[in-house]
Amino acid sequence: NRLHATDVTSSSFRLAWPQLLSQETGYYSLEYAPRAEPARKRTLQVSGAHTSLVLSDLAPETTYEVALIPESNVHYFPPQTTRVTTLAEEISPVQILISESGPHSFQVSWAPVLDSVATYQVLYGPLPGNSAKVLEVDGRQNSTVLEHLAPNSTYLVTVTAIYRSGKEKSLSAKACTQEGEPGD
Repeated sequence: NRLHATDVTSSSFRLAWPQLLSQETGYYSLEYAPRAEPARKRTLQVSGAHTSLVLSDLAPETTYEVALIPESNVHYFPPQTTRVTTLAEEISPVQILISESGPHSFQVSWAPVLDSVATYQVLYGPLPGNSAKVLEVDGRQNSTVLEHLAPNSTYLVTVTAIYRSGKEKSLSAKACTQEGEPGD
């Protein structure tokens, strides 16, 4: 029954603590700062009736030092502290761009490129149909050229970001190849 965090995400967490005060007997001062930058400390006042609070707008993959100071007009309560690390930001690719489309190839690009991505998987196949192929792309790259495609066809392209954490996020787009030359 101490100050602790639950529901941790990349930009928020919920703090919960035992009921030490009531509305009448005081309030809590809540201080929090990134461990690496104590000068960026923020302070909130929380009603004595509360036993939890969500902190949001936090930086991803950052360790926060949190102190809950009960400001009681009846008893002295020692401050309670905890340390919480937000999760890595798991953003899916937010846009896919198809360019340089020819009869047998086109380029697929995506954004943003994130440090937390280990590899991208590009899955592509003609529509309709279920003969999809997979291409693995290094996590530092943000484009690849798909080749040996059929002319004048519509392809479904799915880019999956595979994060170092093991999570996966996908985004799909359709792309068309150009008509081939006669006898191509």
